[in-house]
Amino acid sequence: MVRKLWLPLLLGLAAATGAAPASAATGVVVRGAGYGHGVGLSQYGAYGFAKQGREYEEILAHYYTDAELSRTDDQPVRVLLRHQAPSIALRGALRAGAAAIEGRRLYTARPVGTSRVELRDRRGRRVGRFTTPLAVSGTGRGLQLVGCAPINGIADGHYRGTLEIRRSEGGGLTVVNELPIDEYLQGVIPGEVPPTWPAEALKAQAVAARSYALATNVAGEVFDQYPDTRSQVYQGADAERPSTNAAARQTALQVLRHDGKVIVANFFSTSGGQTENVENGFAGSEPRAYLKSVEDPFDDVSPLHDWRLGYTTRDLEERLDEFLKGSFRRIEVKERGVSPRIVAADIVGSKGRTEVSGATLKAELGLYDTWAYFRTVRGAKLPDGPPEPPEGGSGCLRLERVSLAGKAERKPKRGRRPARPAPRPKPPVPTLGASLGVIARG
Repeated sequence: MVRKLWLPLLLGLAAATGAAPASAATGVVVRGAGYGHGVGLSQYGAYGFAKQGREYEEILAHYYTDAELSRTDDQPVRVLLRHQAPSIALRGALRAGAAAIEGRRLYTARPVGTSRVELRDRRGRRVGRFTTPLAVSGTGRGLQLVGCAPINGIADGHYRGTLEIRRSEGGGLTVVNELPIDEYLQGVIPGEVPPTWPAEALKAQAVAARSYALATNVAGEVFDQYPDTRSQVYQGADAERPSTNAAARQTALQVLRHDGKVIVANFFSTSGGQTENVENGFAGSEPRAYLKSVEDPFDDVSPLHDWRLGYTTRDLEERLDEFLKGSFRRIEVKERGVSPRIVAADIVGSKGRTEVSGATLKAELGLYDTWAYFRTVRGAKLPDGPPEPPEGGSGCLRLERVSLAGKAERKPKRGRRPARPAPRPKPPVPTLGASLGVIARG
């Protein structure tokens, strides 16, 4: 649920999406709409509703038909932060298990034996050996996981709640952040939508994200949620902003239910004007009364409300090589959903045809959405193609923590050089995810 694809980046994608300049060639022009999987709440649509003065309850009722707004009990959420790490460095911890420790010091945990971890300070003095899982806690936003957490891409991040250190299967250590659901949301909402958006759009996002988290459990015993697009983008306490914290607080413990159960409240970036039934958006999904196609009248505020992409015949043959029989001829859509996103299509070659899903076609061609129409052109000027995938890299982002007043919370002490910021990762190509949002939710 990242990797922010907020308005400036989306504007850039909409204005200059191609890897190569437009050219006169034989190929296919794709006319499409939307960005994401199309199921549930459209974030830009919610933004548009909020700009029209609609309140979050009305926004949620529009997208999640036949769902009711209610309250839930406070529940903890367990989020995976590190896995199979050879060691874990911490700062700001006040307790490790039953042992009191000095919060200002840096501590390092390493695996010892078959089931224990050893904690030492920066001078190498042993604090103790602990049976796992070891719960390490601090206060407020003071608990810091030092170094790069490659799963969510945050460097030297601070976290609320406790950090639970476990032995990983296959060696190394796993770190799971356990914290109350609404504190978790404070680190999720600003990773999913811009904090500058209207308050009612942020509150709608808060309820959707809370419902989604409580209705899904990706792993079971060790952790509930990934911190990335496989679940929702969770960036910890450093991502918190006054506006998004207010959205979590003003909707405290509110969830959406259907038949008494918290719903899987999918959300995504841009609908193109209409959302899609869940059974058409996700292959193998059963129909759900609360995830039906609805018109989205204010989604046109998104720069990817509609779009065009161009492909040469050679480009299509390279991209579709796994499915293509002979030389490329055309793409024939066999079934569309309500919106009308592609459910199934044939890739037609000179030696036969292959049926693929709309999601497969989207992934192979790098489309923003499965809402797409294909037109063969000859000798015409093609629009730019989809963005090039980013080069590989493991850069982490160090977020600037702000106070609830919106000012920088920490300044370097006089005479001390500020830490050099970690390299900023390149923005990702849009990818399909469980709740593909304004960010690329994969």
